[in-house]
Amino acid sequence: MLHTRGKPRVSKTVARSGVLIGAAAAAFAAACAPSPAVPPAFRLAQQYFAANNAAARSGPEAQQEFFRRTQHPDFTDRSCDLGGTTVELDPAMSTLRPDPGYAPDGLPPRGEVWVVGVEVTTRTAGTVTGHQIGSQHLVVLDGRLHGFAPCPSG
Repeated sequence: MLHTRGKPRVSKTVARSGVLIGAAAAAFAAACAPSPAVPPAFRLAQQYFAANNAAARSGPEAQQEFFRRTQHPDFTDRSCDLGGTTVELDPAMSTLRPDPGYAPDGLPPRGEVWVVGVEVTTRTAGTVTGHQIGSQHLVVLDGRLHGFAPCPSG
């Protein structure tokens, strides 16, 4: 400290150090703050898409079984035979959000409905036959994630 006319004065270096220490403490506190809770649907959706794509890489039969296993139980009569086609789904997880108004054919599914943007790639015999951007609805029901098997049109 410097003294001027009998009063203590803080040097500019000490003052700057105090500001830097305060800023560092604030940054440290922000980094240590708990991050917002991730909804269970986020983790379940990541697992769903990873399992879907693993099934697609294993072939049409494995993927058909995956869709059968994960089809929402209220809609098991609405699955399709994809023949030799596989469907890869690349989700944009930052778009995952609740969609409580979703009701295919006017029938709302039981459970907590979510929707996420996806990039869809279809393959037949290893050759890309389709590529598009769309959305995928998913439902958390009894702690499990269910989807809706795709049905190719025309």
